[in-house]
Order: sequence, then C-alpha cells, then structure tokens
Amino acid sequence: MQRLHVLITGFLLVNSFCGFAQMSFDARIDSIVAIMSLREKIGQTALRGTSSRVKGTLPEELKQAVREGKVGAFLNVMNTDYVDELQRLATEESPHGIPLIFARDVIHGFRTIFPIPLGIAASWDPEVARACGRISAIEASSVGIRWTFAPMLDIARDSRWGRIAESPGEDPYLASLLAKGYVEGFHGNSLKDPTSMVTCAKHLIGYGAAIGGRDYNTAIIHEPLLRNLYVPPFTAAIKAGAPTVMSSFNEINGLPASGNKFLLTGLLRGELHFDGFVVSDWNSVTEMIDHGFARDEKHAAELAANAGLDMEMTSKAYEDHIESLIEEGSLSEDQIDFYVKNILKVKFRMGLFERPYRDKDTEKRFYLPDHLQKAKEAAIKSSVLLKNEQLLPLKKGTKIALIGPLANAPREQLGTWTFDGEADQSITPFKAFNEQSPEVLFSPGLTFSRDRSKEGFDEALRLAQKSDVILFVGGEEAILSGEAHSRADIGLPGAQESLIEKLALLGKPIILVIMAGRPIAISRIIDKVDAVLMCWHPGSMGGPALYDMIYGKSEPGGRLPVSWPKTAGQCPIFYNHKNTGRPADSTSFVHIDEIPVGAWQSSLGNNSHYLDAGFSPHFPFGYGLGYSDYAYSKLSLSHKELAMNEALTVTVSVTNTGTRNGEEVVQLYVQDVVGSITRPVRELKRFRKISLDQGETKKVSFRLSSKDLEFMNHQLEKRAEPGLFRVWVGPNSSSGLQNSFSLKEN
Repeated sequence: MQRLHVLITGFLLVNSFCGFAQMSFDARIDSIVAIMSLREKIGQTALRGTSSRVKGTLPEELKQAVREGKVGAFLNVMNTDYVDELQRLATEESPHGIPLIFARDVIHGFRTIFPIPLGIAASWDPEVARACGRISAIEASSVGIRWTFAPMLDIARDSRWGRIAESPGEDPYLASLLAKGYVEGFHGNSLKDPTSMVTCAKHLIGYGAAIGGRDYNTAIIHEPLLRNLYVPPFTAAIKAGAPTVMSSFNEINGLPASGNKFLLTGLLRGELHFDGFVVSDWNSVTEMIDHGFARDEKHAAELAANAGLDMEMTSKAYEDHIESLIEEGSLSEDQIDFYVKNILKVKFRMGLFERPYRDKDTEKRFYLPDHLQKAKEAAIKSSVLLKNEQLLPLKKGTKIALIGPLANAPREQLGTWTFDGEADQSITPFKAFNEQSPEVLFSPGLTFSRDRSKEGFDEALRLAQKSDVILFVGGEEAILSGEAHSRADIGLPGAQESLIEKLALLGKPIILVIMAGRPIAISRIIDKVDAVLMCWHPGSMGGPALYDMIYGKSEPGGRLPVSWPKTAGQCPIFYNHKNTGRPADSTSFVHIDEIPVGAWQSSLGNNSHYLDAGFSPHFPFGYGLGYSDYAYSKLSLSHKELAMNEALTVTVSVTNTGTRNGEEVVQLYVQDVVGSITRPVRELKRFRKISLDQGETKKVSFRLSSKDLEFMNHQLEKRAEPGLFRVWVGPNSSSGLQNSFSLKEN
C-alpha cells in the first residue's frame, strides 16, 4: 500500500496525468493530503534544526527522518551540500516527494549587514527596509535559505528590553509602513523567484510589552490597546503578503501565545484573515510547562494544536504526542489536515514543488557593489544627530583623535542577529578614516565596551592632546542587546564615561558617536561633549558612512523611532501616552534639588512626574537634527469641520533657514481630545521627507480622513468619534505648530 502511495503521489507531483496541472491550488493540496498517513502529516508540522547551524557530518538518523517524511522544514542548515542532499531525500525518496523549506534568522542582512532594525526604523523610510529585505534575500537564497524569521514587528516602549534592537520602534503607524517595506523587499516580485525569501511576521503578540523590559516576561495588555497599538504592524505585514507568522515566547493576559486560541485563531485567522501558517518560537510550545499553563509535553501539544499553531520549532511535542491525542479524542485529525494544508500552500506559493533545489547559478552572491552602497546609504539615513554645537560637519584637514572601544570593532558594529556577518568584511571607522585621512590619530582607550581598566587612558589622552577634535566612538558591544540581553542600567558600560570626562578636561571639542542596540542614557556626560551622533549598530559599512557624515559629504538623515530616556528609571517611556488626571506641567514641576530642606509635606506640583528626571524624555520621538535649520509657518486646514467618511488637507510651509542644503522630516500628529476611552496626547498620522535648498521654502500638504481618526473602543468597535481634534505639524513629537478641527456626525 505504501508503495502504491509513492507511485500515485509521484504521478501527481510531476503533473503526469491529464488534468492535474489544471486543478485548482486547493485541489492539488487536497489530493496530496488525502493520501498522507497521520505520521507523515505530523512530519510536515516539524521544524528541525540547531541553535546556530548543523555541524559535522549529516546524521544518518536525520536523513532517515527526511526519507520517511517526518520533517517539514529545517532551521540553520548552512552547508549547501547538506541543503542539496536533504532536499533530494525529501523530493526523491520520501513517500510523497514534498519539498523542504530551509530557514534562517536573516534579520538585517545575510553577509552584507544593514543597520539593526531599530536603526532602519530611524530612517523613517520604508525604502530602506525594502532594500534591506531584497539584498538579504538575494544573498541568503543563494545558499538555499528561502524562509526568514523577519520582520520583527513588536512595538517596543522600553529601552531596557534587549530586543528593542530588532523592533520597528514605539509607533504603530511607522512600524506598519516598515512592515510593508520589509515584506515586499524579502519577497521580491514573486515568491516563486529563486531569490525570494518567505517572511515570518513576529512575534504574535505583545512581546515588547514585557514587564520591566525583561526578555520573555509577562505582558498585560487590555484588548483595545492590543488592537490600537500592537496589532497594526501585523495587519500591514499580512496585507503585504506575509505567509507565515511566529507566536511569541511571552504570555499575554495569562495565556502563553503558543497556546492562545484567541490570538492564533480568533484574532489572526478570524479578524486579520490570515491564510498562511503559524510557527512557534524556539521551544515555546514546551515552555508552556514552565509558564504553568501545561502539565507536560503532551498537554502542551494539545493546547498548541487546538489553539491554532501549525508548525512546532525544534521541540517535539507534536511529533511525540499528536497521534495519541487524536486516538484519545482530545484532538481532531481534521485540525492536523488544516495545518498541513496551510504548510503545503506556502510551499506551493514558493514554487518548491516545481523548483525545489536552490539556484546554483546565483550561488554566493555576496558583497556586490550595489549591496554595499545600499548598506552605506542605510547607515547614513539611519544615523540620528542628537546634539551639534556648531561643530559638525568638520572641515577637511581637521586633525582628529579617533578614540573609543568601538572605533575599530568590526564584529561589534554589525549588531545583534548577524550569524552570517563576517568581521573581515566589516569596515570600521578606524579603517575608513585611516584609508582616507591617514593623519588621523588612533587609540581605543578601552579594549571593549565593558572594559573597566584605565590602563589605556594615558595613551588616548596623549594623542587627544595633539588633535583639534576628539572623535569618540563608544556604546555597547553587539552581545549586550538582542534576545536575552536586557539591561537594568542603560548607560555607557565599562569606564567609557570616565574616559570621556578625562578627555573633556583637555578642552578639545568632542564628538560622541554611539553604536548600540538601544537608546543609551547619556545625561551624565552630554554636557561634556559638543556633538552626539547615534549610529545604532550600523552594519558592514558603518565606517565609510561615519566618515562621510563627519566631513559633511552626507548628512545624518535619521529621526528617533523611540523616545530617548534620561535614565532607565523613566522606562517604559513613549510619546503617545495618556494625559492622566494630573498631566505633567513645566510651570508647576518641582525638581528634587529645588525642594527646601525640612519642607512641609505636599504634593509638589500635583502632577505626574519624577522628582529627579521630570516628565519628558531626553530626546522625544521623531527628534533628529540636520546640518541645516528649518522653520515652520502658515499651518492651515482646508476645513475646520470634518464629516464622517470625508477628508481635509493640512498644509504647512517649511523653510531652510540654515547655511546649506538639507532634508527635513515633516511630521503630523493628532490628538482626539475627548473619547469614549481616553486617547493618547499625540499620535503620528503622516510624515514626509523633503529636500530643501538653502533659503528655500516648500509647502507640504497632508490628507487626513475620518478613517485616520478611528480607534478600537471598549466594545471592540473600530470607529471615529465626533468631537474636537488637535493637530500639530513639526520636526518631532514634542514641538510644532498647532491647529484644530471638529469631526461631526453625518
């Protein structure tokens, strides 16, 4: 009987009988599933692999599992000979010839590394995300990797959280635009293109709301907030065609995501109309035991399978227990059929049944000149100028002392989640400056970011004394951000602050360049430096990008995608917060140092703030300087009243008042003043990047409709409510010109 199944399936898959090629997509899949054994179906739900890559010889046990149809996809198989052999076994020797998918965490580059995703978010440019995705896919697919666990779409409001480095920031509108860009970039023109990679929108959901910024921690999110803040980026990714979604590690409102039927079936398939497949995060099915949600692995399999999880990553609860669960009646085989059909649907969309093997003609398409140029442009567009006391850009011939632990750290500037990035292909600031300006003096001062030894201080100070300007490149090593790398203290690690303080005593101008996976608290030393440039972890071309920005060949183009805290004690901090009943007010705020000794007990201003850190971030969401200055004027609205299902136009004039040409990111924010549930103080609704010559004025117009004013209320109805709306247009979330309009019922 099994031999008959093999013959029939092979007959079908090569389109050898009349009419199969004309069968509908779903009919083809149904015809395959109908002749699969239960054990073979369970095999399709298995994603196998290791934490980094399969090493050594290919185990015979693993090869046999593929022959028997017990594996649906592989993770971290990077040896191309193994990729070819495993795919051959699957398509030529397994019972039904079903091809495998090979997956890898290709997050912000494969060999050519782009800035970390939080840096790409700082570009405020979906085209940067699209370029990152396209180049990543071209490079990774050349070695057989056709599925990536990206984009990561977790809204992140807490800089302590290590995975903020991978996030699109704190705003759902910006994150949604980036989500679309990533998906379109990874996919290319068609999923059947051999250079295309299937995306996986992750992590569903609320992972970025982990309590205390501690990775894997509990998230508590009420339903309106869930839909208003955390769901929109996933909606955008699914609309853009993301065919897979990953469930998150965390529990949300008491239910771990991998066993949460409300999320995986009700929200994802019911409300968002997702028709691909859901894969668990690493061992997250069996981790439900540690959560206290599952009694054992069998119970975990039951919970996940009944919740709507199609594929299990690395753990084997499905493999070991689904058969017995079906025999006992705790799980329906129809449910497993549904999952297998979802998985096969994606494999068909990828063209794997027609073209299962990697395209050897495109093998190892790494570091192409266009790829490196795009990575350099991304690093420039992502860098955020936070402070500039008329120092930058420098004039050619300025004698620079290049100092700091990340000035020549090729591996570290690549950032987190760069398994395949190569340090010897990473161009550091030292290398870039030394090649183009060999007179630059270099001394790291510290051997790595956490170094507390001051042995290198004297040499750094000696060279700095000979310079006109000190360029200090510091921050945090790549390993200090990313998964499982949360920090309670988000200041510069090691003795970096001490070195900067010593350098400041020389009286030389200091440019602080930060390479890090999160905003870094710099309140204690910002007055010691004359310029601050946040480069995030900029990727392979960080050095050449920095060189061009320092000398003004290019201008830092980034704007903050997250609010930058003064101290970790302010976290979580975000611009789209609520007013509270006692909103913070600068006129009544009393700083801790202003409280008289022996003062009578009082509420000290009666508003929501910290005595020592106040109520505002160090730098607001959307903030970023250029090398020129801009003035906003003449904010006008086409209508002062807006009816439901209508739109108005918001227009503002922006003038370049500086001394050089440049670019400005014009941002529009709205506040719904009174709502059936309280609304944020501001919400980003539109933005536009414009180029302005010195002295030039441009009118910038935005169309705003009643649809843009909708939100999910407590009845879980998405609607706009009549009332007063304030609108601001300006350079960031805390400033700008203000106007208002009213939304009326029809």
